[in-house]
Amino acid sequence: MDSQLNTLSRDVGDWLGARNAKLACAESCTGGWVAEVVTATAGSSAWFDCGFVTYSNEAKKDLLGVSPATLERYGAVSEETVCEMVAGTLARSRADLALAISGVAGPGGGSAAKPVGMVCFAWGERKGGIRSETRHFAGDREAVRRQAVIHALRELMTNDFSAAR
Repeated sequence: MDSQLNTLSRDVGDWLGARNAKLACAESCTGGWVAEVVTATAGSSAWFDCGFVTYSNEAKKDLLGVSPATLERYGAVSEETVCEMVAGTLARSRADLALAISGVAGPGGGSAAKPVGMVCFAWGERKGGIRSETRHFAGDREAVRRQAVIHALRELMTNDFSAAR
């Protein structure tokens, strides 16, 4: 892993450690890359519980409890879906915090409504609410996925989850 991701791994670990919190993640288009970054730092078992790679709609339904109606109405790449992914991750883990990612990394698979580079994110706390957003990233498949991982973890650290404790 490169120095930027190694630094991000340490920063996330320090941030979670300072809050005595554990993270779990649900990933689709990033294929487990968030979990890889978080666990790159020794001692990460103190702040990382688990990761779900739910690439297919069936996995989102079966492993995380995402509603078939949500997937039918909004699609896998939607804020509604990633919010349900976060809720399912918190329900199926021992984590205090969760994040979820679903997007169109490319090079194919995009549409006018959901172009390549569109990624939906959600972050949530067991004792609090869930926040979501959609971003658009430029570049090839690896660039989109990398930017999504970095954004998900940086945004995690900007949330003041400690206020709800």
